[in-house]
Amino acid sequence: MGPVTGAGASAARMLRAPRAKQAAPPSSRENGGFIRKRVYRAAAPARREISAFPGARPTPLLRSKAVALLPRPKQLSMKRFAALSFSVLTAFGCAQAQPTTYTVGSTTLTLSPLATGLDTPWELLWGPDNYLWMTERYGRISRVDPGTGQVQPLLTIADVTETGESGLLGMAVVPSVTTQSPPLYYVFVVYNYTDAGTLKEKLVRYQYTAATGLTSPQIILGNLPAAAIHSGSRLLVLPDNTLLMTSGDAANTSLAQNPQALNGKVLRLNVDGTVPADNPTPGSLVYTLGHRNPQGLVRVPATGRVYSSEHGANSDDEINLIQPGRNYGWPTVEGFCNLPAEQTFCQANNVREPLVAWTPPRAVAGLTYYNHPAVPEWNNSLLLVSLKDGALTYLPLSASGEQVSRQADVWAGTYGRLRAICVSPQGRVYLGTSNRDGRGNPASTDDRILVLENRAYQPTATTAATRLTWSVYPNPLPAESAALQLPPLPAGGVLSLLDGRGRRVWTAPLAAQQKQLTLPATTPGLYLVQLRLPDGEELRARLLRQ
Repeated sequence: MGPVTGAGASAARMLRAPRAKQAAPPSSRENGGFIRKRVYRAAAPARREISAFPGARPTPLLRSKAVALLPRPKQLSMKRFAALSFSVLTAFGCAQAQPTTYTVGSTTLTLSPLATGLDTPWELLWGPDNYLWMTERYGRISRVDPGTGQVQPLLTIADVTETGESGLLGMAVVPSVTTQSPPLYYVFVVYNYTDAGTLKEKLVRYQYTAATGLTSPQIILGNLPAAAIHSGSRLLVLPDNTLLMTSGDAANTSLAQNPQALNGKVLRLNVDGTVPADNPTPGSLVYTLGHRNPQGLVRVPATGRVYSSEHGANSDDEINLIQPGRNYGWPTVEGFCNLPAEQTFCQANNVREPLVAWTPPRAVAGLTYYNHPAVPEWNNSLLLVSLKDGALTYLPLSASGEQVSRQADVWAGTYGRLRAICVSPQGRVYLGTSNRDGRGNPASTDDRILVLENRAYQPTATTAATRLTWSVYPNPLPAESAALQLPPLPAGGVLSLLDGRGRRVWTAPLAAQQKQLTLPATTPGLYLVQLRLPDGEELRARLLRQ
């Protein structure tokens, strides 16, 4: 095995009796076993009943490994239940001819197809250019018009190796701080490739403009061990312009607890691949360890907390709160620390238990955060999609973000396997099916991007104006001036100034309708003005200080 290349190289459930751990099979747990890609099985239509009453639809409870009728004091006992009552005639992966409606509390949501004929969308995100950005596992990167659904292919990466679960995976799109027109974006992607017959993984950065497309690929991190299963990998750019990258254990459980290995980890690196000076271990990219196969990654703007979704083996899919330097237990600990050997390991190794764990597992996948008036019932909630269950699940967070108070499925199984999810600034939820990944039952229109929206929602005039006219002036800002003019903004926002390296040099809260802000003395140069609105939306504008 060659060295890692790039500059960065230098658990609430019902409980049952203790049992012996089941050995994890040498196969994927995305649906309970490994199925070679492009082998499909037909499925006959079946009538599915989903009820708001917990007893009406027997679904797996959140379970653990020891019997107790009461939950442990520090955990909440939760039961999975469906959030609404309806019947649909469906087959896994079947397209819905007409938009379908769902009721969440007093809000009516409409689900409709946006784009069809795709092949295993892996990543789906809302870009800074107000387009959807998508990766498909076989190697294609595209932009998708959120209004028309038109897919604009940008690049098919020639050296992507798609095998098993591996291929083109996570992506992040970041605006540069240059003032060029058209705007320049940096696009980070993780994918698997073959080197001398060996499967590996790398992180690559592209440059994108509307005029040139994707160009100038640069390997940021390469030569990571990989396998046909447990490749991860999601990407998340933090406000300080560092990058989080999840990595699976590459079917080698010993790597997850090895602090020298980059597999089975959440990594944190600067966007050039170097090691951030404030990482938990100096000189190491390792941010957290003890992971099996993290599949979702999201940050809550208001609290700064980062959450991940992760596949278990034969039990204990997890939602984790990611904290620097913590150990998440795999392979010694599955789910909560509630077996004697697990408790010993957890006490000795700074293990962070999950917020939620599911047994049987449901193959949790994409994860995002929702906090928008379009669906007030979902405010301050995680939204999760799953592959095996084909469910969209919402999980309200406590005010501190340290707990999940309950959970509810909006649907389960209706559209087949679900892998990707993101939210637009308008409160719409976009989902990507994964029915052509070799484990689903694709319809002729699969795979698809679906959009779930409250069509009755109308943003307030102030909110709409803010999102449409956001800018700062004068720009350039003369050397003799320190007054920055702003559009009318709602109270509770926070304005930050980032320098050309992405470092936060100044921040200030905003009062209601504040139209002017006095900046501190800064050296001449290009800055990024970052506005975080009370609903969690982030807006950015470039500012040249003369």
